[in-house]
Amino acid sequence: MDQTTTDHDRVPLTRERILDAAIRLADEEGIEALSMRRLAGALGVEAMSIYYHLPNKGSLVDAMADQVFGEIELPEDGDGWQEAIRRCAASAHTVLIAHPWASRLVMAPSSRDAPQPARLRYMDWLLGRLRRAGFSAELAYQAYHAVDAHVLGFTMWELGHTAGLRQALAGREMAAMVAAFIGEMGAGHPHLAEHARLHVAAPSGDGDREFAFGLGLILEGLEPARAAGKPAPPR
Repeated sequence: MDQTTTDHDRVPLTRERILDAAIRLADEEGIEALSMRRLAGALGVEAMSIYYHLPNKGSLVDAMADQVFGEIELPEDGDGWQEAIRRCAASAHTVLIAHPWASRLVMAPSSRDAPQPARLRYMDWLLGRLRRAGFSAELAYQAYHAVDAHVLGFTMWELGHTAGLRQALAGREMAAMVAAFIGEMGAGHPHLAEHARLHVAAPSGDGDREFAFGLGLILEGLEPARAAGKPAPPR
């Protein structure tokens, strides 16, 4: 028996192994670093072996995004509608922050080659939870978009803000950078200076608190319309 057989040789190549390796690579190095050749190298196989399970890179990234969506909690019906949606949205935010590349893939056009059962299950769960809570079809339509836009929009803003701040710091301390920024602004922008100071004072994980604050405004704002059985009026 050949004693040089590697672990890669002994473990069958499956779709799940491919997706796990691709997600790990994207998490560690960014989605831009992902290629079929890099992925094949990480798996210890030839690139053509991957195509047997996923026909092209478009189907690969679609499947990666869908697997990430499968990590989102979809609470049972025991909770009230606001608490259930709050838990689901908070879970989605946490999951998408953990996989910083995934939000952009969700928003990008799909290749349509790969099935997206987890994404569809999430969408149907959110719509169903709204309908079971007494939302009309039209109001559920509006509420779904408000919640989903907050989940994806806030998460992408937070990721972009964090990346931009990391680039701006480039070895400088936050306090020193903000002090310089406030000095440059001078007396002409006092409210912006105040805002910058609050950024410095914010505790670790402040993004979660801000996410919850915005989500709470959305859910509480939907309740009167739900109770009245009519769509939220345009502003």
